[in-house]
Amino acid sequence: MLKSYSNLRAGLIAVAVFAVLALMPAGASASCEGGGLTPAEVDMCTPTPKARLLPNGMLVPPKSAPARVKRVVAFANRIRTKPYVFGGGHARWWDRGYDCSGSVSYALHGGEFLESPMPSGPMERWGLGGEGRWITVYANGGHAYAVIAGYRWDTSGDANGTGPRWHEDLRDNVGYVVRHPAGF
Repeated sequence: MLKSYSNLRAGLIAVAVFAVLALMPAGASASCEGGGLTPAEVDMCTPTPKARLLPNGMLVPPKSAPARVKRVVAFANRIRTKPYVFGGGHARWWDRGYDCSGSVSYALHGGEFLESPMPSGPMERWGLGGEGRWITVYANGGHAYAVIAGYRWDTSGDANGTGPRWHEDLRDNVGYVVRHPAGF
């Protein structure tokens, strides 16, 4: 009798598991909280490590960041102490100062995401829509900034003045079009 009870119990459990699986939506396996993820889905579900901001204002990208993201950070670091100059960074890559879209363009150029500088208006149509995993550009007709590895790259002023700088605090993105490079 004990053996038949065990067989009955095992059979009921198997039927219950089958019933639950049959009632689940088809896309349930792609949920970040479930199993059965493809490598690409696991990658999208894994939180992106945040960079580290040094006291001198330089950003250190996470070791796990893709090489192109590391180059974006390296290029941005090169100009992080330059002053804000309206139109700066648009006539040539290396300039005496940078405006908002000039500084974002320069950083993106480092990762080979741009071949030439782009004003903030056209940045509204650059790349793909929505937030990226590593790089997100926020643009409207009057301003552009980016969030790269968790830090805001922006020319908005702070205690260090205006010009291209890394900021720990994110800003309100109402009124901005959100874009990102494919795969990043």
